[in-house]
Amino acid sequence: MEVAPFEIERFYERWEFRAELMLSSSDCESRTLGELLALEPDGGERLGALRLGYTEVPGSDELREAIAGLHERCGPEDVLSLAAAEEGIFIAYHGLLGPGDHVVVEAPCYGSAIELARSTGAEVSLWRRRHEDGWAHDLDKLERLLTPRTKLIYINSPHNPTGTQMARPTFERVIELARERSAILFSDEVYRGLEHDGAERLPAACDVYERAISLNTVSKAHGLPGLRVGWLVCRDHALLERAREIKLYTTICSSAPSELLVALALRHAEQIVGESRALVRRNLPLLEQLLERRSATFSWTRPSAGPIGFAHVSGVGDVTAWCERIAAEAGVLLLPGSVYGEPDHVRLGYGRANLAAAIERLDAYLGRV
Repeated sequence: MEVAPFEIERFYERWEFRAELMLSSSDCESRTLGELLALEPDGGERLGALRLGYTEVPGSDELREAIAGLHERCGPEDVLSLAAAEEGIFIAYHGLLGPGDHVVVEAPCYGSAIELARSTGAEVSLWRRRHEDGWAHDLDKLERLLTPRTKLIYINSPHNPTGTQMARPTFERVIELARERSAILFSDEVYRGLEHDGAERLPAACDVYERAISLNTVSKAHGLPGLRVGWLVCRDHALLERAREIKLYTTICSSAPSELLVALALRHAEQIVGESRALVRRNLPLLEQLLERRSATFSWTRPSAGPIGFAHVSGVGDVTAWCERIAAEAGVLLLPGSVYGEPDHVRLGYGRANLAAAIERLDAYLGRV
């Protein structure tokens, strides 16, 4: 298997724990273990009594039941737990794709969605969205990309990095196009629940299309990335089984404490995600004010979902080098769009509680240089 360097993670590996303030985080504010356990009276006791043996390959019954509870038409038998969402992309692609297959990937996107598809030997076409079009979805372009060999379509909504939400008619048409070809729809839903207007929330793809695979995790909307648990949900058990077979070569099973804690968190998902959504909605105006003050440098399509946005940058030269200077000199981390193949952009994150401090520090720095 040959795979290109993972640019987004290489950048964060260099800078995430060196810069004092994150202004590019893709996740929401986290909480302590104690705060999470306090959501249920016996939480701490159950964790303390947990035996630290191996767990079941698809995930514990408790975890899969909690995940299934988030869905309308899927049960615990339709769930495969993961050691974080990244594993889901790897095992789904390598379980389902190979040379001779064709894949369409919505772009820009998290890098593994493209590179891991290519690593299977499949041909990959990018369904590109453009800043100049306000990141609109061009369905005619998607339809032109589809071929008789198209085996899988990857979509992501709410979207990383633009913070936009796919409109329901667009989502329904994508499902129609997949169903007409019996193609797999791989739906990355890690920001589901963070729509700024709850009325715009899409159903989970696995609930509306039998050959859809929904990917999710507690890392983003729940603010619990340290638990390192995600999941795939699919009603087509032949597809899910092929992904499970690859999982036997990766992690086999997940952490027992993490499975217990994630199940607990998901039973309180409405509260946890609701708090994340409220913080995102409070923070967004603060970031908008910064962009208005620095309008000679930044412009964007206003995000409508999730804790991130993708701003176009002007007048700074090499944007990646500019982000690195800001990290080194101001201690504020922006993510350069070059990691998404969009070198004139930066990803901005506004899901953290200390956003105001990060904005103040960046604003002061830009005022000096």
